[in-house]
This record gives sequence, C-alpha cells and structure tokens, in this order.
Amino acid sequence: MTRYLSGLGWKTASVLVWCALLLLWQIVADAALVPRIFLPGPDATWAALMRGMESGRMTGMLLATTERMLLGWLLASLAGIALGAVIGMSSTLRAYLEPTLEALRPLPSSAIIPVAIALFGLGNGMVYTVICFGALWPMLLSTIHGFSSVERTLYEFARSIGMSRMQIVMRIALPSSMPEILAGMRVSLTITLILTIVVEMLAGQPGLGTWILLAGRAYRAPDVFAGILLLGALGYASSLLFSITDRFLLRWRRQTA
Repeated sequence: MTRYLSGLGWKTASVLVWCALLLLWQIVADAALVPRIFLPGPDATWAALMRGMESGRMTGMLLATTERMLLGWLLASLAGIALGAVIGMSSTLRAYLEPTLEALRPLPSSAIIPVAIALFGLGNGMVYTVICFGALWPMLLSTIHGFSSVERTLYEFARSIGMSRMQIVMRIALPSSMPEILAGMRVSLTITLILTIVVEMLAGQPGLGTWILLAGRAYRAPDVFAGILLLGALGYASSLLFSITDRFLLRWRRQTA
C-alpha cells in the first residue's frame, strides 16, 4: 500500500510539473516575449493539432512515420540479434570482427546518407538503409555482450547432453541474454525515431518530419509545434509499450529474486 501511494505521489508530481510548464509556456506566448510567429501558445498549437487531425493530413503523416519507424526497428532488431548471437557464441569470430565493429560503431548514421542516396536514390531503400544502420549497433553490441557473458560451463554441459546448437541458443543463451538484448532494443527504438524524422526531411517522404519541415519553411509555427507534440506523444507511447513488454518478458527475474 505504501509503495502504491508513493508511486501515485510521483505520478501526481509529474503531472503538476507538466501543467506548470504549459502554464509558463502560455504566459510567455501571451506576453509576446518571443514573437508569435516563432512561438505560438499551447492554445494555438492544440488548435493546429485538432485541425490537422480532423482533416486527416496529420493522421496520415503520423501513421506513415509510425510504420516507417517500427519496420526499420524490426529489421534492425532481427539483423542485430541474429548477427550478435552468431558472433557472441564464437570467440574466434569476436577476435576477427572486433576491430571492424569498433571502427564502424562510432560512424554517425548521417555519414552514410550520401552513400545510401547514391545507391538507392531518395526512395524507401535509402530510408531503411539509414535507419537500420543507425539502429543496428545498440542491439548488435548488446546481443554480443549477452551471449558472450553466458557461462561457458553451460554451453559445455548442453553439448555433453546432446543438445543441438539451435536448442542451446533458444533454451540457454537467448534467455540468459534477454536483459542485455532488451536494453539494446530500447536504445535502438529511440534512435530509430530520430533517424526516421531526419530521413523524412531529407528524402521528402510523407511523414511528420516532412510536415514539420514544410510548416517551418512556411512560418506556420502552430503546425510545427503540433508536429513536435505528436512526435513526443509517439515517443512516449512507444517507450511505454516497450516497458510493458520488457516487464512481461523479464517477469521470471522478479519471481526468482
């Protein structure tokens, strides 16, 4: 009961902080401390959001961005987990590939945008190449660390009782590495959203990135802030859903703790 009340208190405090920030924003906008062409108030932003949603334009942009983000994240997840499992279970592969991975890991995703444009143009191929490249690394490195951290005696015991490589992966290595993999996937989800907006702006693909860019060029500040508000809601919703999934998949850790 005490823990519940404590959690409720923190949530209430968080809501009050948001209300205070909105009030401060409205006061600054009403006082015209910043020209309204650059800083609309929450009321104007909300009105622009409602207009965009009712017309269906912002709804379509939101769905396009969400689809692009989730698909890119899933592709990067599959590639990162599969490659990380193979590398993490082999000390030989880690020894050979570690220098290459360390050289590519710090490379910013923006650096490969010209290469991706040259190879795929401004279509979906370029978009998903950039997104997957940026989102791949947290999952790949977390999976490698998770699989390589599994006790070697567990692998040896599994082989001694005749378990196949796939059985070892699914019954021993993957469950043991799940906390590290989920941590990498959480980081990659945030990176994916950022890269989705960037490539939408660069490639002119329909989405919230293009909405914000075009609205900014036309000095439609309420539309810009409405797009940013939707992006914040999308990021929060995706993080919340991932937290629920994380707790569900790792419920066995709480039960054994």
